[in-house]
Amino acid sequence: MPSFKSGMQAQGWPQDVGIIALEIYFPSQYVEQHELEEFDAVSQGKYTIGLGQTRMGFCSDREDINSLCLTVLSRLMERTGIGYENIGRLEVGTETIIDKSKSVKTVLMQLFEDSGNTDVEGIDTTNACYGGTAALINAVNWVESSSWDGRYAVVVAGDIAVYAKGAARPTGGAGAVALLIGPHAPLVLERGLRSSHMCHAYDFYKPDLSSEYPTVDGKLSIQCYLSALDSCYATYCRKSDVTKSASASSMSLEVLDAMLFHSPYCKLVQKSLARLALNDFLRASPDSVSTKYPGLEAFREKRLEDTYFDRDVEKAFMANSMPTFEAKTKPSLLVATQVGNMYTPSLYGSLAGLISSHTVSSLAGKKIGLFSYGSGLAATMFSIKVSTDTSPGMPLAKLVTSMANLRDRLESRVKVNPQAFAQIMQLREDTHHKGYRCHFQQCYAGGA
Repeated sequence: MPSFKSGMQAQGWPQDVGIIALEIYFPSQYVEQHELEEFDAVSQGKYTIGLGQTRMGFCSDREDINSLCLTVLSRLMERTGIGYENIGRLEVGTETIIDKSKSVKTVLMQLFEDSGNTDVEGIDTTNACYGGTAALINAVNWVESSSWDGRYAVVVAGDIAVYAKGAARPTGGAGAVALLIGPHAPLVLERGLRSSHMCHAYDFYKPDLSSEYPTVDGKLSIQCYLSALDSCYATYCRKSDVTKSASASSMSLEVLDAMLFHSPYCKLVQKSLARLALNDFLRASPDSVSTKYPGLEAFREKRLEDTYFDRDVEKAFMANSMPTFEAKTKPSLLVATQVGNMYTPSLYGSLAGLISSHTVSSLAGKKIGLFSYGSGLAATMFSIKVSTDTSPGMPLAKLVTSMANLRDRLESRVKVNPQAFAQIMQLREDTHHKGYRCHFQQCYAGGA
């Protein structure tokens, strides 16, 4: 058993609570987006440039949400060497429902059987792409609460994102992420710096439980995403400015070393970074506008709520923020552009991508902003402070090493042509909720 708690009782709060280790799973096959453009008879660049997507990972009918989550959890535990008896909380974030009663978490408890540990709090959390973040917040809150018994928490986020034939299908994807949560973490969630935005909307929903396919209002979904981003950023900035030291700079993109987003598709992420630049511009003092935002003074009187689909504003701030995007956001999009939208694991796939782009020394001490969004809608912005301990064998070094081969893993997947991809999607559609042809929950996924 971990001995965290006895050492913490005299100090009050557990120290440096956050992400100790991370594991990511994605399917072993993919389809090239440029080949899908030709197969779908759409204009060249519609998916690759318009959406910013390179490849799309997908599951055959031999994988389901249980197998994805079993695989990623077992790999996390094997790599960290932590015994299942040392886990006191396990929560799953997913919107991929194959049973209206039984949770994925209870399926994962099969992995705990040999340890004899059944005392594991947590269950599934569902709200579109937000469930993984809700599970992470719950895990951190548990460790920082009087309920904590000194053991680790684990968060598993997994989904299979599939769409009917048409314009939305290229924005699919699939995968799972497992996070080990506890004190003395290399990635510390900054206490008190978290903002949320929750409201009612039907931008994306799944009313037909016999189908994997969602109902999507594309334009409304973009508006909801951007408005939630505006709201979360405004609140985060206010909280940050209240808690900062007198000598510290006011909150803006300049304060962050990286900014990560939930990624429905990569072009929206680039637009979202530009959106934060617009927020900074509108909050900036008059004296700084001409130096930091040359040529943009004409937009000074714009209201955020009037600019969701203003192409002039979008184009201007995407150009202005391009260096920031290249430095602070683009390195995180490796998984998003190569696998697609994984729904709940999307943001944490971006975190994996960011880690894989760094050495231990280049990542140490960084401040990372993260924005999580789930339709319906629920959104949160929070920040992570990276440990400064770069010693070999310490948690940060182990974490960076674990993600060092991420690009190689992506390249090791098998390419499937669009015709075969379409046939597999049709098979999934024809057999969805028609009863298990095998006990998937007894199997492990065969992905990368």
